[in-house]
Amino acid sequence: MARDIAEVPAVEVIVTVAVNLMSAAAVKLGLTDEGEEHKDLDEARKLVHALAGLMDASATEISSFHAAPLRDGLKSLQLAFREASVIPDEPGQGPGEKYTGPVYG
Repeated sequence: MARDIAEVPAVEVIVTVAVNLMSAAAVKLGLTDEGEEHKDLDEARKLVHALAGLMDASATEISSFHAAPLRDGLKSLQLAFREASVIPDEPGQGPGEKYTGPVYG
């Protein structure tokens, strides 16, 4: 396995992790076909925050070709979180907003 991973460029590893975080967050936000069945906003908050941190930390390491769609996906998840929250966070206090700045719905 170490030999296989050694052949994978770092950008591909970063993007794969980001996509996995996005997918997991979407499930926890109830955005899949199962909807409410897997909805868990506490878990979604953690995943969106981790995604934002990864995007912030890797911004200079991945090209805009890779970063732009990931940033769009992150913002969509942040908006979905805000909409799903019964008591929305103050602007700048939502998941990942310490990295991205305030997200307004």
